[in-house]
Order: sequence, then structure tokens, then C-alpha cells
Amino acid sequence: MNWQPLWLGFLLPMTVSGRALGTAEKEAAVDYLLQYGYLQKTLEGTDDFRPEDIMEALRAFQEASELPVSGQLDDATRVRMRQPRCGLEDPFNKRTLKYLLLGRWRKKHLKFRILNLPSTIPSQTARAALLQAFQYWSNVTPLTFQEVQAGWADIHLSFHGRRSLYCSKGFDGPGKVLAHADIPELGSVHFDEDELWTERTYRGVNLRIIAAHELGHALGLGHSRYTQALMAPVYTGYRPHFKLHPDDVAGIQALYGKKTPDTGDEEEETELPTVPQVPTEPSPMPDPCSGELDAMMLGPRGKTYAFKGNYVWTVTDSGLGPLFRVSALWEGLPGNLDAAVYSPRTQWIHFFKGDKVWRYINFRLYPGFPKILNRVEPNLDAALYWPLNQKVFLFKGSGYWQWDELARNDLSRYPKPIKGLFTGVPDQPSAAMSWRDGRVYFFKGKQYWALNRQLRVEKGYPRDIAHNWMHCRPQTPHTTPSGEDTTPSATGTDH
Repeated sequence: MNWQPLWLGFLLPMTVSGRALGTAEKEAAVDYLLQYGYLQKTLEGTDDFRPEDIMEALRAFQEASELPVSGQLDDATRVRMRQPRCGLEDPFNKRTLKYLLLGRWRKKHLKFRILNLPSTIPSQTARAALLQAFQYWSNVTPLTFQEVQAGWADIHLSFHGRRSLYCSKGFDGPGKVLAHADIPELGSVHFDEDELWTERTYRGVNLRIIAAHELGHALGLGHSRYTQALMAPVYTGYRPHFKLHPDDVAGIQALYGKKTPDTGDEEEETELPTVPQVPTEPSPMPDPCSGELDAMMLGPRGKTYAFKGNYVWTVTDSGLGPLFRVSALWEGLPGNLDAAVYSPRTQWIHFFKGDKVWRYINFRLYPGFPKILNRVEPNLDAALYWPLNQKVFLFKGSGYWQWDELARNDLSRYPKPIKGLFTGVPDQPSAAMSWRDGRVYFFKGKQYWALNRQLRVEKGYPRDIAHNWMHCRPQTPHTTPSGEDTTPSATGTDH
């Protein structure tokens, strides 16, 4: 990474305890601050940080780690950065000691499946440690957990090394990152199989405590700034008489409530989070069967969302879901959006309006957002994620930008002509998205276009949005897709 030597030299002290501090050590410190959320790149991915930004990030890290707050890369700070820890970020931007909430499950009875176990301890001991990790959370909430050996499970636990077919985040060998997890409602918990996993000993890494920490993330908790809390990001070692910190308990009960003598039956899973329905009094409620859409998005868990004005609804093979206010689902998000896109690569949802961009994980606003669009023109027309190159495409007028969410982007070469890459589509699309059938779809006015994997419009397009996507008239046999129950009869292709 080409860090700027000028601000590195200005910011970080050149000696630590009388020893010269090398450039590699400075770069490693900045990489750490970036990786764990103390520094935030701009949308364009630039690393041109101001010296005061780096110093503020160091102060935030030192405060969160209960170290002397100097803003300098001293010995204690470097030692802390080398300690083994969780792989998730520490979004402490708001400088609050309160627990952090990242999402929640919409039911209180969860099924889990243990896909494999570590080789460093007997399987019976490892399984018991994982079951105890679940019990820490069920002891203080109405949550109940059921292990299944096959079939559907809400939460999956597995061990893998530096590479995995089922996880995009490889581990880094013994030490450093011990485990990571997805927040609700994705349900994956991964452990580094290269660690020395142990139980009831001070040697190695305690499986029970790390599993309980990662399950906290899987249930919706972020990292705590109390270093003695289970949800603190850094692993502090085996504790024979471990129990949850008050901050852990307060956080999980804020999501699911306190444990009662009778937790009741399992809650039914709803299509969308429990929010007030659209009011019945006169309001600018859109008609899904007429007019132009603001945005379309294939979101988390394969749900298709349509946006228009201040409202959003889901589109499924059985028809349209109820209309919700956009701000009721994504708190703080305005209506009349320009574009929306979900990235399975990062699990981020980006919403664009005017010169601003909002980032959410599921229905939780990402710390530090909204941000200003600096090198992409405001008032975009559409956006989509293309799985074949794992990039986000942004559209305006007759041009597009290609954006890599996890790399530095040279956007000076953009915009490029839409028709140079997407053959046969109109300029100024109102919405766009990739879908699970491998096609890319563009929407404009009352029509839509389907593109094949070579990004060429297929024969027979454009077609009618209201008829094929919104189920506004009875479907004819040739427009009804076969197979999946959550896909709209929207592909408009013969099967």
C-alpha cells in the first residue's frame, strides 16, 4: 500500500523508547486503524488521510483500550494492536461507552447447526463449550436455541483456515484474528482452525468465551468499549468463573427483552421488520402499477425491494408485499431516493440521494454515514452490483462509474458511456439491478430490459413492468417462472 510518507512522518513519532520507528510499523498501525473501523475511507476508497484524522483515530483506539490517550503510536498502543482479537470492526465513532446494536432477529427461537469442530480438543468437550456459549445469552433473555443436525438452521458454526469455499474472509494463522461472525439475519459464525482451541485451561484460546463473543455478534451486538465485557474486541484470556458483563446484559436485553418465567411460543418470522403499517389517511402513497420507480434492489436474503417516493415494498412470486415508509425500515433514510444497491460481497446496502450516500447493514445505519459524494456526480439515476466482477456500477445520464468497495479507486477515468458496456439499454435508467437468474435488469418509465451475462439486451425486450414484475394483471403461462418461491414473475423470459 502506497502510504504518504509525508503525513506518516509528521504524525507518528520517529522513535519509541529510544528506538527508531520504521515505516513498516507505521503502515501496520494505519492498516489496523482502517481494518477495525477507527479510520473511515471515503466512498472512493482514497487513503489521503489528514494528520489530525490519524491522531484522532489513535486517540479513539487508546480510549477504547483504556490506554493513556496521547494520539501517538507508543509502546502500549503497539502492544495492544498485536493482541489476538475478533475480526469485526470497532465502530466507536460516536465515542460512547454504551453497548452497540447492529441488528436483531425477528423471532426468539433460533435453530443452530455445528458444521465441524476443532481438532485440538475432544469433540465432546468442544461441543459442550459451544452449547454453554449459547446458554450465556439464553440465561438473560427470552431467546431459546435448538441444535439441528441437518436441514435449515438460522445460525451455522464452523472452523476454517486461511481459505474457505464458504467464507470470503480468510484467517491469518495462529494469533491475530481468532474468529468472526455475521450480524442478523445472516447467521454465520467462523473460527480460525489454526488456533490452539482449549477449554478449562489457561493455555491456548478458550473456545467457550470466544464462541459466546461471536454469538453476541450473530444476535446483533457490536463491540463494547468496556475491556472486561465479553463483547470487548480483544481477547483477554481464560477466565475460570466467567460471566457476562453488565454492558453485555444491557445490550442483549435492549434487543430481545429480559428473561421471563414463560417465554411463550416461537414468534412467527415476518417478511419485514415489525414496523407501523402505512397510514390510512390521505398521503402520497404510490401505486405500484403505474408511474416510474425510483430504485429496485435485490437485497439481503434474496428479497426484491421496489422504491417509489417515500415508500418501499417487496416483490415476490405470490405478489406484492405491504407498503412501508422508507424511514420506518431504514431509520434516518429519506424517501425519493436516486438509487439503491446491495452488495453480497460486503453485505452493505448503499442508498444514494442528491450528493449524499447512506450505508446500512441490514436495517442499521453504518457509523460515519451519510457521506458526501466527492468524485461521483450527484443525483444518480441507478446503481447495481454485478456478481461476475464483484463491483458496484453507478449510472447517471449516458455514463457509468465502476466502484470497488474494498479497494482504492481511480475514478478520474469515469464516467464511461453506458452503451459501451451495457448493449441495448436506454440512457437515464430509473433503476437497475442484478438478479438471481444471472441477468442484469434496467428499468425506465413503464418498461424494463433484461441483459444476458455478456451484458447484451435479450430478444423480446423491453417489456411491461406492471404486468411482469408487479403482478398487476393475471399472468399468462409463458411469463410465469418455475422454481423459487421468493422470485417475482418478473424475468419475462421463457423457461
